[in-house]
Amino acid sequence: MSADATRRVEVYPGREVVVEFDPELTFECVEDCTWCCQHGVLLYDDDLLELARRANLAETTTDFRGEKFVTRERKDRDEHVADDGCACAFLREDGLCSLHLEEDWKPTRCSVFPLGVWREDGDLHVDIRDSAHDHCEGLNVSDRVVIDNLDAFLPELLWELENPDSEREL
Repeated sequence: MSADATRRVEVYPGREVVVEFDPELTFECVEDCTWCCQHGVLLYDDDLLELARRANLAETTTDFRGEKFVTRERKDRDEHVADDGCACAFLREDGLCSLHLEEDWKPTRCSVFPLGVWREDGDLHVDIRDSAHDHCEGLNVSDRVVIDNLDAFLPELLWELENPDSEREL
C-alpha cells in the first residue's frame, strides 16, 4: 500500500492503528504450514507473566540481546521444523500449538502474525511482514478480511508498549 493509501482504523475504543496493507487482504492459518512457529517468539513482559502460569520459564525461554524469547528446540522429526531441525518449544508433532490448544492462550507475537507492528511518530503502524509474503501460505486463501478482524490480531497491550516492533527475531 502506498503512503497515500494508508488509513487509520480504530481497533478498540480510542485505540487506532495506521494500516499500511491492502484493505482487502485475507488471512487464515492453513493446516500444516507452521512456518511462523519455526522461529523465535519474542515475549513481552505481560507474555512472560502469562507463560509463567503455564510453563517453566527456565525450560521454555531464552535470552537474546536482552530480550526473552520462547526457546527454539531441536525436534526429532522432519515436518514442522526449520532447516536447522528446530521449532518453537510448544509446537507439537502434529503441527499444533500446545499453548493455544491446551491453555487457550498464545503469546502476543503469535496473535500478531502475519502482521508487522511498529511505532512511528507516536502511532502504531501495521503491515504484512515481508517474510510472510515469502513464506506464509495463509494469505489470501479465505474470506477472513484482516482489516475487519484487527482485534483478533492486535492485543490491546500493544498500545502500552514503548517498542512493539514485531520484526525483532531470535
